[in-house]
Amino acid sequence: MKIILSGGGTGGHIYPALALIRRLQVMNPTVEVLYVGTEKGLEKKIVEKAGIPFKSVEIQGFKRSLSLSNFKTIQLFFKSVADSKKIVKEFKPDIVIGTGGYVCGPVVYAAAKLNVPTIIHEQNSVAGVTNKFLARFVSKIAICFEEARAEFPKFQDKVVLTGNPRAQEVANIEKSPVLTEYGLATQTPTLLIFGGSRGARKINEAFLEALPELATKDYQVLFATGEVHYEKINQEVEKLNLQNKNVAVVPYIYNMPEVFANVSVVMGRSGATTLAELTALGLPSILIPSPYVTNDHQTKNAESLSHHNAARLIPDNELNGAQFIQAADELMLNEPLREEMAKEAKKLGVVDASDRLIRLINKLINN
Repeated sequence: MKIILSGGGTGGHIYPALALIRRLQVMNPTVEVLYVGTEKGLEKKIVEKAGIPFKSVEIQGFKRSLSLSNFKTIQLFFKSVADSKKIVKEFKPDIVIGTGGYVCGPVVYAAAKLNVPTIIHEQNSVAGVTNKFLARFVSKIAICFEEARAEFPKFQDKVVLTGNPRAQEVANIEKSPVLTEYGLATQTPTLLIFGGSRGARKINEAFLEALPELATKDYQVLFATGEVHYEKINQEVEKLNLQNKNVAVVPYIYNMPEVFANVSVVMGRSGATTLAELTALGLPSILIPSPYVTNDHQTKNAESLSHHNAARLIPDNELNGAQFIQAADELMLNEPLREEMAKEAKKLGVVDASDRLIRLINKLINN
């Protein structure tokens, strides 16, 4: 089997693709994979580090306002389609899969025009512009949230709920003493707080405001500030000279899925990959959607959990220290509520997401 995958721009488009590749390699060691991205994108560094063959095309996204650069974008699109056709003809894939971001536009479009079976994988509950464009050309549309089905009203016969491959990758992670690495106890209920890899200003501010009270709680807190904010926040924490050792502050958590498996509640943003991991593990959450994403898709992602009582949702502009403490206490001081929310989260998890996607791949290839 030979497969081309394409996706980029953010980790949310890249990591599901890598999770799928790893599962494919387990199930079929002879599978040949080629990843197509951009030279400047995050995907080049991540994919090459993973040891996966990589080729690039030059493409950029459209500006939402009227801009001369959009004319260049159109030129680049046609050139990248031609380049993608060349890549597809040389590699001769059995199927081509796009996982989002503007780079997969020309790659998947080119494959469809060459009559190669194609899939787009939409991680969010609100479809991206590229996936909406590609919907009419592809063989199948794989979604992770049932709510995303409505994003493709004219192509319902193509839509298949597969879930996010990252969910299957983390579903069976077992408890470990990982919290001791952060100076925390393994048996104490733990609240994990983070605002994404770069951190989130509003979450950081609310944490500092709530910290004096957090430090008095019977539960413990692990807070990842984001690399760029760590020094400033750590200085503020040290000024308080907290006696209670129930709060640990770190710049970044590299083994996040393992930490997820050992905490009681997660508070943070509602990116698609994070929610796939939380639901796969059956973990209650307090979600504060980023207001800085396209089409406010993180709010829609969060609502897909909060409407099922699997999460609490706090709008970013309403977050403050008092709200922070109230939400944390509601879950951390009420174990029966946590258990009920954990059950609801687990129901939403798709723990065989990669296998579902692979079955769809095989079906398209065999047809």
